[in-house]
Amino acid sequence: MKIKNLHLPFEAGLIETDEYVSQEHRNTYFEMFFIFKGKGIQVINENQLEYAPDKLFLLFPKDLHDFKVQEKTSFFFLRFNESYLKTQSKEWLQKLDYIFYNHDHLPGCILKNVEDKPLIRTLAEAILKEQKRKNAYQQEVLQQLINTIITIAARNIALLGTARHYHPSQPLSVLGYIHQNIYSPNLLKTEVIAEHFHVSPNYMSEFFKRQTGESMQHYIHSYRIKLIENRLLLTNFRLTEIALEFGLTDVSHLNKLFKKFKQMSPSDYRRSAKYSGL
Repeated sequence: MKIKNLHLPFEAGLIETDEYVSQEHRNTYFEMFFIFKGKGIQVINENQLEYAPDKLFLLFPKDLHDFKVQEKTSFFFLRFNESYLKTQSKEWLQKLDYIFYNHDHLPGCILKNVEDKPLIRTLAEAILKEQKRKNAYQQEVLQQLINTIITIAARNIALLGTARHYHPSQPLSVLGYIHQNIYSPNLLKTEVIAEHFHVSPNYMSEFFKRQTGESMQHYIHSYRIKLIENRLLLTNFRLTEIALEFGLTDVSHLNKLFKKFKQMSPSDYRRSAKYSGL
């Protein structure tokens, strides 16, 4: 199995081909493809779906993927890795959190808002033109354009989640609420969530556990810990900043919560990940 690495914070470009020469592989970085023209098959994790112009595809690290070109295709690609993420704001990282935990890692265009398709095309064209100009502040302009594309992707995945899942009788609507409010512990108390969905706290707790196999509060803590792991691995945020972002009382509270799930402190986790090359 071929594994591809990205040695720059980000990379963008254009591929025009009658045959996509890359064999099925995994990346160690995030990647987006926008189709300017052409037709074929996109493969992600052994699932296949046709692609066509004005489609935007999102690939995550470790996704197994390939393209089968059936008609001459013009791909715009955008790649970025964890070193790029480390330069971004907390608000932007929270958008990425939403993408990562609500996308199903299956093939298919993520643009559900038709009006966003020409917008992505324009942004992709702008990135390609800006790379050729070599003007002052080029990197800053490119980062703004890239972040805009990622933000639009997050918005469309949010639309997809709403269309698929958001119905008061379904547990996934509760998951959506939890994901949206994970940075505000006061909104994640069982009684507050129950009031939001117009049911009793007991019913909410029993329904959630029956449908998901775990208690709601355990799910909330597990989800929060996973996001904290991302902060430790992908950013240089101090522990005080991470605790503040997730609404925890202080670093002591963060340490206690993290140790409960990971059997080590956040500092030790970050250090061990660094030495192991994660």
